[in-house]
Amino acid sequence: MLRRIGVITRDCAGVNAALRALVRTAASHNLEVLGIIRGYDGLIDGNLTVLDRRSVSGIINLGGTILKSARSERFLTAAGQQQALKTIREHGLDGLVVIGGNGSLSGAHLLATKYGIRVMGIPATIDNDVNGVDFCLGADTAVNVALDALDKIRDTATSLERIFVVEVMGRDCGYLAMKVALAGGCEDVLLPEQDFSLEEICREIEAGNARGKVSWIVIVAEGRATARDVAAAITGLTGLETRIAVLGHIQRGGRPTAFDRILAARLGNAAVEYLMAGETDKCVSLKNDSLELVPLEIAIQPKKLKFEPEYRLLKLLS
Repeated sequence: MLRRIGVITRDCAGVNAALRALVRTAASHNLEVLGIIRGYDGLIDGNLTVLDRRSVSGIINLGGTILKSARSERFLTAAGQQQALKTIREHGLDGLVVIGGNGSLSGAHLLATKYGIRVMGIPATIDNDVNGVDFCLGADTAVNVALDALDKIRDTATSLERIFVVEVMGRDCGYLAMKVALAGGCEDVLLPEQDFSLEEICREIEAGNARGKVSWIVIVAEGRATARDVAAAITGLTGLETRIAVLGHIQRGGRPTAFDRILAARLGNAAVEYLMAGETDKCVSLKNDSLELVPLEIAIQPKKLKFEPEYRLLKLLS
């Protein structure tokens, strides 16, 4: 029987909304929730705080996480894991909900399989790359935040008749870059999953320039190349002036969109209900607008995304 659970979070839009849903669902079942400050490091250090209905009031619209987040090298060690287990026992935690991406969910899977801790995952990452999950918390907001910045860049690119190379997040996954490029009406996008030819891009730019096209925007996923290198290559091959913009961590912040808030409410509620039903070592997933459970051993595997249809559409419309 569950009496008390802990929750670990990462930082991206929608996490606070999920935390609110989780805590209030737990309260309706007289289940106590302890928030773990700064992720797995907080679990190791015993840095926990009681969360009740009032403590999660007014956070549904906030980006980031009120519980803070940190990468934990210590949790990768046996000593760190033993200390985390000690914290779980000392605080009487009967289960954990972990809200995060592949790294966070891998930690949850380890706790479940190696140490028998009851865990439930909620996928939250702007890369939308949790396997078996259609939509992760934070991805929709990140696309909209980046798109808002891109719209402003386009104003300048058009006014000054410049080529802009815009770098977005996406170390191993081109989801954010592809969505922003298509939604923003960009001329090209460089993705980690696809090969590209700078020479071909430059030929297209020169041909467009000859037709009187005065501005051009190329989106670059940070894992594929740097905006600076791509811009320098374009200028070197075409002789045309380029500018760069690196959007950086603004993409991880911002107030969550309506989509992310509603998704957070559904996932936070479901995580508690599934834990109480005896489920463990799984991730709550939205698939075809229905909630399902995905085993964590599957969720943490690399997600194979195919962008070719969207890329063809982008090139057709550019």
